[in-house]
Amino acid sequence: MLSKNLTTALSDQVNAEYYSAYLYLSMSAAADGMGLKGAANWLFAQAQEEMSHGTNIYQYILERGATPDFEAIEKPPTSFADINEIFKMTLEHEQKVTSRINAIATLAMQESDHACYQFMMWYVNEQVEEEASATEILDKLKFIGDNDAMLLALDNELATRVFVDPFPAE
Repeated sequence: MLSKNLTTALSDQVNAEYYSAYLYLSMSAAADGMGLKGAANWLFAQAQEEMSHGTNIYQYILERGATPDFEAIEKPPTSFADINEIFKMTLEHEQKVTSRINAIATLAMQESDHACYQFMMWYVNEQVEEEASATEILDKLKFIGDNDAMLLALDNELATRVFVDPFPAE
């Protein structure tokens, strides 16, 4: 069974993952409103991924014999200046998520909960990918600058992202 501290930390992370989904849905809607359907698609797929992460952590809590405890999910921002701001916020947000994930892994180590630590290692590795992906898009946006043709090419690239659930139902 999970300790009270780990149950609380994991429950808080479920909340954070669902907030992330709300944030990316809000960003997706904003990108769509900017006429950037590819970026909207990328952000929508990101929202689906965050929901999957939250659901997986929720199921883990239950599997370990604990009962999750949830707080209200904060309302995300709904207004963004441009696509650059959206992806800057994406990277900053993923860096915060990385910090949260690392703190849970550290807590699991401190409590010698090897199963929870191993479970969290998937998320630790996932965060490396999340930050790298956001950084790559930001680097491309910096390179593009005010070149609308290149922005359209990037938007077309972002349109190819397809959500693949890392935790499909068995």
